[in-house]
Amino acid sequence: MSIIKFETIESKLIQYHDQFVIVDKDIAELYNVATKEVNQAVSNNPSKFPNGYVIELTKDEKTELVKNFDRFDKLKHSTVNPKVFTEKGLYMLATILTSEKAIQTTLNIIETFAKVKELSRNINAIMKTENKEKQKELAKKSNKILEEIIEIESDILADDEDSEVVETTTKFEFNLGFAKVSRSIKKIKK
Repeated sequence: MSIIKFETIESKLIQYHDQFVIVDKDIAELYNVATKEVNQAVSNNPSKFPNGYVIELTKDEKTELVKNFDRFDKLKHSTVNPKVFTEKGLYMLATILTSEKAIQTTLNIIETFAKVKELSRNINAIMKTENKEKQKELAKKSNKILEEIIEIESDILADDEDSEVVETTTKFEFNLGFAKVSRSIKKIKK
């Protein structure tokens, strides 16, 4: 089973109004299923997806999505508007898609949502305060969150018994309130 890394999931999060969401096409790719299967799960279980859990984009929102993200270029000519899943929608999807890959992917998505939101709150707080001590405290907390993200990934990799991690590199970048985690992992077969 391949491991879905934090960076992969984080790159799929988009801001929709005031929350992070993942587009149905990206969810299907993460779960290694067709987009149609993800949307069928929603259609077949309407009581699990109340308003606000899954949102169908309008035609204008779809156009904006295609314009801002090259990976959605194929949606340009689609007659169907894509859906976006909120964090709650992903929780519900996890109760339907129950393969081992789906469960692991869902756990990784949920962890990513939680860490990105917490990190975002800290970065916003750093930018809003002029108190240097408070900024240092928040920066220290942000570093701890980044360490936790990497720890989650390391735990997942440790479960892969067929290979051994031979080298890891972790790089933290902070640029004017935006944090980025980059990690390279080289593995060899035992």
